[in-house]
Amino acid sequence: MIELSIIAPIYNEEENIEYLYQSITHALNDKISYEIILVNDGSLDNSATLLNNIANDNLAVHVIHFEENCGQTAALWAGMRTAKGELIAIIDADLQTDPKDIVTLLPYMDNYDFVNGKRTNRQDTFIKKVSSKVGNGVRNFITHDTIEDTGCPMKLFKKEVANKYYLFEGMHRFLPTLAKMNGYRVIEIPVSHRERKFGTSKYGIFNRAFVGLMDTIVVGWLKKRHIRYKIRK
Repeated sequence: MIELSIIAPIYNEEENIEYLYQSITHALNDKISYEIILVNDGSLDNSATLLNNIANDNLAVHVIHFEENCGQTAALWAGMRTAKGELIAIIDADLQTDPKDIVTLLPYMDNYDFVNGKRTNRQDTFIKKVSSKVGNGVRNFITHDTIEDTGCPMKLFKKEVANKYYLFEGMHRFLPTLAKMNGYRVIEIPVSHRERKFGTSKYGIFNRAFVGLMDTIVVGWLKKRHIRYKIRK
């Protein structure tokens, strides 16, 4: 039985792949039975070859290759639908969040269904920190949620939570909110944050602001239209 599935989307991260793999295996060691699902989101560099080499050496590693770049939501959802673990952890390939924090979050699964990481001492530029804070504030204002760092890539949740999702492009930013809408218990726990060691960010601040706002409006609308009822005994 697999207890935990770790999912990481990969897009042009050839310099980070081996580091990502080693960091995950060292963090979990023999603490829990796990599988690693690495989703190649149409990378144009040497990522595909490196991923296949790792999977050939370790049967616990499974690789999914997209024919073309489809985005982070698609990559995460493909991983969730493949996952065999009772719990699912997601993490970015840039390793700005530490796989060791998966172990930190595990005890909370006794009382919650979804644990969202909250980055502390963020190693980002001032502009990126401010834009994130503003974005989270606007998102919570529109969706009436209280998640402080919905953009944190470190998340841990039960497989049944994933099974209730039907995701559209951009919805990876709202996984805690969507879990709450489906009646699950959500908590936010501080996790560490580090500078990116290799490569560059695939997301700009300004080129995603408009799309993020539109997605927020859609989720806010869905939350208002969400069907709620109780059957009288």
